[in-house]
Amino acid sequence: MSTLDDNARRDIREEFHQVVNMTPSALRRWLESEISRSVGMTAEGEKVTAPSDGEAVGHAMGERILELKGRRQADLEEDDYQAMRKVIGYVHRHLAQRPKGDIQDSRWRRSLMNWGHDPLED
Repeated sequence: MSTLDDNARRDIREEFHQVVNMTPSALRRWLESEISRSVGMTAEGEKVTAPSDGEAVGHAMGERILELKGRRQADLEEDDYQAMRKVIGYVHRHLAQRPKGDIQDSRWRRSLMNWGHDPLED
């Protein structure tokens, strides 16, 4: 049984598509890069600084975002909406922590990009 009504689902989809500002092809290229696999935190809370450190939560979510963007609206399920809400929350929280100075090559930006958001595109 769904806990979200049609209006809530629509609102989540719209906000998800606003915060995920990378195209699927750009996100795929990013996620395949070594840099993408060298940032974030593992599910166990360990800092990722190299691909050999394990997969970061954000990197895994980037793969999930690609799945979500590839689904038809009618095929989205409750757990898909929960994942979208997680992405929305993360991006908003992380944007509020923007560091001072140049963000071009920052871990902050790279982490956001794993979640489908490139702050340089804002």
